[in-house]
Amino acid sequence: MPPESDKSFKLGIVEGFFGSAWTWQARYDYADFLSGNGFNTYLYAPKSDHYLRRDWHLPFPENHFSALRKLANTYKNKQLNFGIGLSPFELYRTFNTEKKALLKQKLDQINRINPAILCILFDDMQGDFENLARQQTDITDFISQYSQASHFIFCPTYYSNDPKLIAHFGKMPDQYLEDIGRMLDSSIDIFWTGPKVFSETFPAQHLKSVAEKFLRKPLIWDNYPVNDAERLCGMLNLRPFPDQAEVMRELTAGHLANPMNQAYLSQIPLLSLSKHYRGAADAESDLLKQACEQLCPSLLAACLLEDAALFQQQGLSVLDANARQSCIEKYSRFADNPVAREIIDWLNGKYAFDAGLPFRVIIEGVNYRVPPAVRDHINISVRKIFTIYRQALGVSFDQRQDFRIVI
Repeated sequence: MPPESDKSFKLGIVEGFFGSAWTWQARYDYADFLSGNGFNTYLYAPKSDHYLRRDWHLPFPENHFSALRKLANTYKNKQLNFGIGLSPFELYRTFNTEKKALLKQKLDQINRINPAILCILFDDMQGDFENLARQQTDITDFISQYSQASHFIFCPTYYSNDPKLIAHFGKMPDQYLEDIGRMLDSSIDIFWTGPKVFSETFPAQHLKSVAEKFLRKPLIWDNYPVNDAERLCGMLNLRPFPDQAEVMRELTAGHLANPMNQAYLSQIPLLSLSKHYRGAADAESDLLKQACEQLCPSLLAACLLEDAALFQQQGLSVLDANARQSCIEKYSRFADNPVAREIIDWLNGKYAFDAGLPFRVIIEGVNYRVPPAVRDHINISVRKIFTIYRQALGVSFDQRQDFRIVI
């Protein structure tokens, strides 16, 4: 675990994914899991909570607020750092007097939840604006002035060198990362996902170069084992983490993993992260076996070990209807176990990238027969757009109706 002499090193999870949200019960259960396995930090920042994103200016409904207060107290009682991720969506476009008043109202409500950590997250937003770094750091300064949190974490719009970010959010302003490092108070941590959005490793030289830009060690937001992307939701990432504990301790401010939509299955790879920071030198296959046997009854653990490679390397794409049904029957024997229930739900398509969109996409050709391949491509693209629009911006589709495209 992080050395006792360096309790500032943050080791834990950031619930920061798109798609199906965890249940409140799963979040409460994670306090026991994290505290019992050497972790010290949990950050609540699901993309599905639109009161922290697109609707940041609206107060939490009373039941939501109460659940967050209970969550904060649960982690505090376990002596864990509890944090909330606030994403004031593109507030830097118009940070005027009216918006400042709304932001202060939201901070007053968050103060009543009393998180130890407040994250100011500008990820997954348009970024090709002049003076972006100045606008974002001004907002951060305002938040830190009115928040009662004891620590702050900042996530830049460009949180990796991955060109995917430029493709999605526009050209990064010149010297953006250097300006963020120079303008932010030195006590504020800065999130970084590594060389890629989904980084498999964090090379020492890369971490050193990022620290030079930020004028501080980066805080790693590790996008493993997360599986919320379209190409990933058909997989269950159960393989252990690679062991980079030594370089992480030396060159970063902490290591926070973004878990899967499946809360209890995520504990399997997370146990290996705990063991790495405790100095274990076990082989990958041994770590997987130990995790399955620690978290599951013996027969369920045996099933998971048998299927882990299939679930992660090939996933739902290779399972036809008969194979899926066979797997469902296999794990239904353990349906009272949350790990097995998540596998069954995954096999049934509950965690599909566009799960829950209440409409059909209908593609019609006028004097033209739309080829099936084109039809499928349009269907997937449209549903992907609506899914991102719903989850990132907090938009809901309340009525079941068709979305019709005429070509």
